[in-house]
Amino acid sequence: MWCALISALPVAAATVAEKAKESGCANKPIVVAGETYRCITHSGIMSYFNVPGAPYASPPDNGARRNSTTAPPSPAGFPKVDAATQKGRDDMRRKVLSDELATEEKLLTESRAAYAEGAPTALPEERADVEKYRARIAKLREAVNVHEKNVEALKKELSASK
Repeated sequence: MWCALISALPVAAATVAEKAKESGCANKPIVVAGETYRCITHSGIMSYFNVPGAPYASPPDNGARRNSTTAPPSPAGFPKVDAATQKGRDDMRRKVLSDELATEEKLLTESRAAYAEGAPTALPEERADVEKYRARIAKLREAVNVHEKNVEALKKELSASK
């Protein structure tokens, strides 16, 4: 079995060289992924090609990839915000979020009262039309759900900003 693999390597390598020549590569092909290679042609265009049967190779780690958790450095002359200004902005943001939370909690209380646990009293025009009553209950239930989600999101945002 090992003999078959070893003997297949030069054939694949020759095939890579042949494909590179066919593609007009001006430099040595680089593995992109698996059997896919790339090179720069004599006209300066990037050329990609596959070599079926080539031994699987992972792309070289050239260190050019950035870690997604690190932010790129700011360009020279990029405006900076001093700590006091940023603290003021953060405090203002927390105040706005707190005000929005208080408003949403008030609206939630009101919508829960109007919903009355799914059994609000029927309005005079709804007594004759059951579908109107059901539609109003559905709207009231949806209002309660929306306000509950808003309160939850605002609390989450407030806790993250501390």
